[in-house]
Amino acid sequence: MAGTTETTGNALPKGFRSAEQGWPELHRIPHPPRRLPLLGDVLGVDRRTPVQDSMRFARELGPIFRRRVFGKEFVFVWGAPLVADLADEARFAKHVGLGVANLRPVAGDGLFTAYNHEPNWQLAHDVLAPGFSREAMEGYHAMMLAVAGRLTDHWDRRLAAGRTVDVPGDMTRLTLETIARTGFGHDFGSFERDRPHPFVTAMVGTLGYAQRLNSVPGPLAPLLLRAAARRNAADIDHLDRTVDELVAARRRSGGGEGDLLDRMLATAHPVTGEKLSAENVRKQVITFLVAGHETTSGALSFALYHLARHPGIAARARAEVDAVWGDAPLPDYDRVAKLRYVRRVLDESLRLWPTAPAFAREARQDTVLAGRHPMRRGAWTLVLTPMLHREPEAWGEDPERFDPDRFTPAAVRARPPHTFKPFGTGARACIGRQFALHEATLVLGLLLRRYELHADPGYRLTVTERLTLMPEGLRLRLERRPVPPGATGEDRRRGTRDGAGPTLRPAGTARRDQSADD
Repeated sequence: MAGTTETTGNALPKGFRSAEQGWPELHRIPHPPRRLPLLGDVLGVDRRTPVQDSMRFARELGPIFRRRVFGKEFVFVWGAPLVADLADEARFAKHVGLGVANLRPVAGDGLFTAYNHEPNWQLAHDVLAPGFSREAMEGYHAMMLAVAGRLTDHWDRRLAAGRTVDVPGDMTRLTLETIARTGFGHDFGSFERDRPHPFVTAMVGTLGYAQRLNSVPGPLAPLLLRAAARRNAADIDHLDRTVDELVAARRRSGGGEGDLLDRMLATAHPVTGEKLSAENVRKQVITFLVAGHETTSGALSFALYHLARHPGIAARARAEVDAVWGDAPLPDYDRVAKLRYVRRVLDESLRLWPTAPAFAREARQDTVLAGRHPMRRGAWTLVLTPMLHREPEAWGEDPERFDPDRFTPAAVRARPPHTFKPFGTGARACIGRQFALHEATLVLGLLLRRYELHADPGYRLTVTERLTLMPEGLRLRLERRPVPPGATGEDRRRGTRDGAGPTLRPAGTARRDQSADD
C-alpha cells in the first residue's frame, strides 16, 4: 500500500492542471519520442481518434505514460496494479477534466459532470438512487419491452423489404426511447422518423464539440472554432428547450407514476429535506437523457457486431435464450436476469470497447501511486479503460480475442480486482449501471430469439469517437428464425412476434420471485 501525507498547502489551482503541477517526478514517466516544440506529441495522430491514438502509444510506452499537446501535459494509466491503487477511495476521487469538463455548459452540476465539492451531486445521488432499486427496475421492465417491440417492428419491415439494418442508428433510437419513457414519461417518436431526432443531433453535436476543444490550443479556440461554437450554443439551447418543455408538461399534469422525473421534482432528501432546484433538475434530465442512452447504444452495437461475426457464440447465446425463456411470448424480469451467457457476451463486448473509454482520478492528498510515482494533492491521471481491459497479466496473451467465457464465475474470481471498469469506479461510478445492463441483456435476448444476424463479410470494424465510442457504418442482414417449438397459437399467427407487441404481457408479471437477482 502506498503511503500518504496530508498537505496543508493552499487551495488547488482552478482550471486545467497540467501534469507538471502535480507529478514531482514526471521525468520518470515515458512519452512519445518525437516531440515538437509548442505542438508536443502530435506526429501521426488524428484529432478524430484521440482514444485510439492513446491506445497505440500505450502499447509502445507501457502501463503509465504521458502525452503533451499544445503545452498541456497528460498522464495516462492502464496497468492493473496502478489502476487498483487509483481505486482507493480514501486517497483518490473522481476528477472532472478533459472532455467531461467541456460538457459542463451542457450538463452543469449533473451527476456525471459535477465537481466533487458541489453539493448537488450528493443531493441528487441520494434522491435518485432508489430509482434504480430492484423494485424500480421491475417497474421499468414492461416499458423496456414495449420500446423493444418498436425496434423489432422496424426491423421486421426492413427484413420484409430485403434491406439491411443500421445498427448504431437503431440502437440509438431504442435507448433514447427507453430512458425517455421509463425515466421521464416522454416519447420522442424515434422509430417513426427517417432521420435522427433533433435531440440526438444536438446531443451528438455537443459531444463532438467537447472533444474538439481538446484538439486545439486553448487561446486559439475562440478563433479556430468560432463557427463550431455557434453551432454548439444552438445545440445546447435546443437541449435546454426540449427538457424545459418536458418538465413543464409534467408540472402541468400534476405528476407521473413515480419515475425519475417525479423524484427530481417532488422528492426531498431523506435527511436534510432539501429538494433539487429547477436549474439542477434541467441539468439532471439532460445528463440522464444523454448518458442514459449514448453509452448503452454503443454497448449494444458492439455486442451485435461480435455476435454477427461469431456465429458459434451467437448460437450458444440463442440456445440459452430458448432454454430460459421457453415458450413464454415475452420474458418477465427474472428470466432476463437468468441469461448468464448473454450477459457474458455483453461484458466481453464492454471489455474490448467500453463505450465510456476513460475515467479520471485525482489525489485527495499528497501520495505515492503504487509505491513508485509521487503525486501532489489535486494531481490527476486518466485511466485508459480499453487498455486496462487488454492488460495481459489480467486477460492473458490473446486479449484481442472475443471470448465471453472470460466472465465465467471462476474466471472472474481468478482475476485481480479492479481490472474490469466499463462503468468507472468508486462513489462516482455510473448510477444507472443495472438499468443499462438489464436493458441491454433484454434486447440482445429478444433479437437473438427472433433473428439470425449476418455481417457483411467486407466490413471492417471502424470505431468512431465522440467522447463515447461507437462502431461506424455497421449494418446487418437479418434472417427470421423459424417458429420456436412450444410457441403459442398467437405467436404462430403473429409470426413469432417475440417481444414485438406491447399489447402482449410478460409471462409471470403477477408474481414476484426474489430468488433471482442480477
